[in-house]
Amino acid sequence: MGPILVLNGPNLNMLGTRQPEVYGADTLADVLDLCRHTATRFDRTITDFQSNHEGALIDRIHAARGVESAIVINPGGLTHTSVALRDALVIPEVPIVEVHISNVHAREEFRHHSYISPIATAVIAGMGIQGYAAAVEFLCTR
Repeated sequence: MGPILVLNGPNLNMLGTRQPEVYGADTLADVLDLCRHTATRFDRTITDFQSNHEGALIDRIHAARGVESAIVINPGGLTHTSVALRDALVIPEVPIVEVHISNVHAREEFRHHSYISPIATAVIAGMGIQGYAAAVEFLCTR
């Protein structure tokens, strides 16, 4: 099995400093360490990519086709706005787990809609960074 791609969208590079009351004190490096540790338990590997630019994320998703075996994605604010990101995510033809650190359904109304959820194999929200570990474990055991 190929590696699992962990994709993070806009502003997730600021984890640990951006609104810690919402997103906690863990950094993106902590998230990736947790994902790698979880994958290792199943003899799997992780590749990762973060960008604040929609086009860069789309290009990375295109590059995943035939290389990565699954995608864990936290699209950040693009969750609620990007049809282009949604359309790109079907191109690799792999399972996708959408992850959100906060419970988006308990937040502002505009965060309740996701363009990604209808094409995702699973959606995890509100578990903090443990949601990433749950996503990786789910993908490793299916």
